[in-house]
Amino acid sequence: MSAPALRTLVIINPHSANGATGRRWKTIREELRRAIGDFDERFTERTGHATDLAREGLRTGCERIVAVGGDGTNNEVVNGFFEHGRPVNPQAALGFIPRGTGGDFRRTLGIGKRLEECLPVLQAGRVRPVDVGTATFRDGAGRETHRHFINITSFGIGGLVDALVNRSSKALGGRLSFLLATARALASYRNRHIRLRVDDTFDERLTINNVAVANGQYFGGGMWVAPKASPDDGLFDVVILGDLSRGEVIRGSRRIYRGTHLEMPKVRWLRGRRVVAESDEEVLIDMDGEQPGRLPITCELLPGALRLIVP
Repeated sequence: MSAPALRTLVIINPHSANGATGRRWKTIREELRRAIGDFDERFTERTGHATDLAREGLRTGCERIVAVGGDGTNNEVVNGFFEHGRPVNPQAALGFIPRGTGGDFRRTLGIGKRLEECLPVLQAGRVRPVDVGTATFRDGAGRETHRHFINITSFGIGGLVDALVNRSSKALGGRLSFLLATARALASYRNRHIRLRVDDTFDERLTINNVAVANGQYFGGGMWVAPKASPDDGLFDVVILGDLSRGEVIRGSRRIYRGTHLEMPKVRWLRGRRVVAESDEEVLIDMDGEQPGRLPITCELLPGALRLIVP
């Protein structure tokens, strides 16, 4: 006897992939239905809507949610799995159909970007508990706010790059969009002075180009910034890109894409479960490919807090 079908909600960002997701949804829907059976579907209509849709679905008994969009959509859906710091439904699982610009978290999970690669993953339904990050920081208006993240939160030039990418059309695709935005950001960005604390083992004042607090391994459209990170090891990998000049960033970019930069001068690598950063300067935050605010920030880890459908 086959197992009963899971009650499934599919949340679609029709604007992801520069609008191609909305245009192709009828085709995607039919192929997804053949893979996993019947499901309910909802389209996002505004920023933060995916969070509300996921939370509502979980409250009303959904056992599986599939996010169709990019890293930003995934982040919103992950936030819908939690309320007041607790899981809404601890037994529910989350799956992805990657349709975004960066596609960074799928790389860590080993999920392909083509539909024919990710549908068998959803069909097989293998579930893996993964860690989730929480962050307390200042939003664009200076108000204290709280969010969860699943991939990487960084601060420094990464926040500026995100802002530039998200204001662009993204028609050039992930890697080229982020490369062009990085080039634009380098023209105006100045390294920032911060105080960084990791657990009770590290407390220093630093000049930084960027700091990545990593649960996953990739950001910025395929930069392998945290090659040793694992989303289920109960620890953040903290990668500090220190007082790098523009030339050093440009020359080192190939090594970052290859994941061979941890031994570079001015690069440091730490691990911990709690990361605190503050600055007297404006330091923008990148969180799962979005730019939600600025320092100060406190990141903490929730081990095994989310069930993901993985290869």
